[in-house]
Amino acid sequence: MSADLLHDDVASLLRTGDHRYTTGRRRIISTLNEAGAPVTILRILELDTGLAQSSVYRNLAILEEVGAVVRIVTHDDHAHYELAEALTDHHHHHLICTHCGVVTDFQLAPDTESTLDKAFARVGKRADFQIDGHRLDLLGSCAECA
Repeated sequence: MSADLLHDDVASLLRTGDHRYTTGRRRIISTLNEAGAPVTILRILELDTGLAQSSVYRNLAILEEVGAVVRIVTHDDHAHYELAEALTDHHHHHLICTHCGVVTDFQLAPDTESTLDKAFARVGKRADFQIDGHRLDLLGSCAECA
């Protein structure tokens, strides 16, 4: 997706939540887009040194609220953030190291995703629960920590 289309989609999401697409929010979205992987707030601040930490916290909460950003909770106090899949058209899952907190994206083969979707649909049907999608976070040790 082009950066212009990305920003248009985020602006639309923010409007539905009665929020403006401020310069700070635009810079956070650009930073997440350029990072290409889940990043912590500290990393966002390293990538764009002109952002204020308090502003990043506040704006990420709003961007998460409207569905533009996803927060990935790890074992420590440093959540990771990434653009929502609806904005990237890139369905993926996460490997989360429970020692150092690093988050790595991975994709499954289409036939595996299809098998999972069918299994999840059966679970949802038994629980009378409408499933809109899924994400998997696999917990363990990265190569450096193993």
